[in-house]
Amino acid sequence: MGPHPAVAAIRLAVRRVLHDLLTDLSRTTDEAREPSRHERTPSPLVLVACSGGADSMALASALAFEAPKLGIRAGGITVDHGLQPGSDLRAEEVVLRLRELGLDPAESIAVTVGREGGPEAAARDARYAALDAAAERHGAAAVLLGHTRDDQAETVLLGLARGSGIRSLSGMAAVSGAGGRYRRPFLHLDRQTARKACMVQALPVWDDPHNADPAYTRSRLRHEGLPALEKALGKGVVEALARTAQLCRDDADALDAWAGQAEASVRDATGLLECAKLYALPPAVRRRILRRAAIEAGAPAGSLFARHIEEVDRLITGWRGQGAINLPGKVVAQRQGGRLVIRQG
Repeated sequence: MGPHPAVAAIRLAVRRVLHDLLTDLSRTTDEAREPSRHERTPSPLVLVACSGGADSMALASALAFEAPKLGIRAGGITVDHGLQPGSDLRAEEVVLRLRELGLDPAESIAVTVGREGGPEAAARDARYAALDAAAERHGAAAVLLGHTRDDQAETVLLGLARGSGIRSLSGMAAVSGAGGRYRRPFLHLDRQTARKACMVQALPVWDDPHNADPAYTRSRLRHEGLPALEKALGKGVVEALARTAQLCRDDADALDAWAGQAEASVRDATGLLECAKLYALPPAVRRRILRRAAIEAGAPAGSLFARHIEEVDRLITGWRGQGAINLPGKVVAQRQGGRLVIRQG
């Protein structure tokens, strides 16, 4: 008899991602150089980011099962945010569970969470910085993340509430990060499938109390917002939001490509943006060029919101002699002689 359907589903999801990773590696690794017959190519290492929750424990278990069959080494990382009493002991328990699954290396990384952007954003930034450092240190080919379809739906709703535009509505990508480092196998699976897979495998699961704390926006959305939407609109809201994310991502990718091609045509010989040429572009393309220019000038991408870009856009579409626009990162945008100058103030 085969594995429980929930276990089979998560293993299949991980198997597909690992196959895709191996395909990507074969395309990019030393294509111009033929290894000698005495040279042995090391097995790639894949890490799983594991909090000890149901999603990431199910992912860790599936990785431990599938990786050896494909000649892949599997390891695990847990990040101790230090936000709760005893978090260091909890992190060590997770490491022990990862080792029991056969993951090696398995380690805990303590981080200091700042305050910029709010507690949730600051914790996320610290976590990804730690995962990036761990991947570099171990030479990992990829880091697997346990985000589910439910997480995707929450991300889309948060983006909608912020009014951040189509890129924000596209949610989390299945592959992201430098060189495609981060892979999310579970974006098409619901949270309950992961929890059920842990239960039938008798995997211990830790439920982070922050996930139920109404002080956090995502927690309120998870326990109040989404249930209210399902009550008002019926079942299927989560699936519809996840589908919306993929459709928005396809559109956003196409618009980003268009903006990348158009950017050179709206700059003068000195590299400055020409307002008249920008004005002739569709707003969605023009604003992408403006956003990219602001980031290149030093504005932090995470702090650059739609309202900032709209203000800069008015220098082109609603020019009335207004002064400079102050952007995050001490970046200033101003119109000078028909040119848009975006630079450090």
